[in-house]
Amino acid sequence: MKKFEVEPIGKIKVCEGGMFIELAPKYVPALQGLDGFSHLNVLWWFSDFDNAEMRSIYEASQPYKTAPSVMGIFATRSPIRPNPVALTAAQVIYIDYEKGVIQIAYIDAKDGTPVLDLKPYTPSLDRVENPGVPEWCSHWPKSLEESGDFPWENEFNF
Repeated sequence: MKKFEVEPIGKIKVCEGGMFIELAPKYVPALQGLDGFSHLNVLWWFSDFDNAEMRSIYEASQPYKTAPSVMGIFATRSPIRPNPVALTAAQVIYIDYEKGVIQIAYIDAKDGTPVLDLKPYTPSLDRVENPGVPEWCSHWPKSLEESGDFPWENEFNF
């Protein structure tokens, strides 16, 4: 199979002032036209899990408390994956078009995490009105907004 080369476009910055996406200078022009989009799909790299051992794990032992006893890694949001790519829908707070910095409300990545790409969140392509989920996770929040107040710590076995 052909291998692909991916170059980060920037990194995540987490500090007292909030959460940010800091773009490399050459990508700053790519921000043009984002005015008005409330959310971005952020593709980022689970860099802490990028090694041969983690990339060779294809099953997980009950990662969620009410899940089946064994799950394929593609049925989880685990950072342990054949290609450690992550996707987060992030709310945009502010964009500094000159410095190439986007302040976001939240992202489940740590400081210094490589960002691979940004795409505007558009309901016509990214929203599913009535998605189906397995019974074991059907009690999870129905939206990103509801997820902030959900007791996620009660859901995981790690």
